[in-house]
Amino acid sequence: MDITSLLNVSSDAVNSVVKNSGLAKTASATTENENIFSSVFNSAIDSLNRTNSYISDAENEEIKLALGETDSTHDLTVALQKASTALQYTVTVRDKMLEAYKEIMNMQI
Repeated sequence: MDITSLLNVSSDAVNSVVKNSGLAKTASATTENENIFSSVFNSAIDSLNRTNSYISDAENEEIKLALGETDSTHDLTVALQKASTALQYTVTVRDKMLEAYKEIMNMQI
């Protein structure tokens, strides 16, 4: 029977059993792993949002140039390069994550 979910209960009896059984270390390691996963996941989401922002900025610069609102091809070139680089990075990270997932799924237990 797994009682690690009871660690959040504030009962002294449960806490003493957990301390004596060594489950506190397992639960704290699990919590630490969840925090690491959460931070990596949030970082990936931030990276995706930044990539979308760069792509949107590049599209806006293209529209401004097409409408004649600006004559600066430099701004357009910089925006397009930022969007391209960010997209390449995002695709590379996605590919590596999928590769790692496939490798984990192929592991023998």
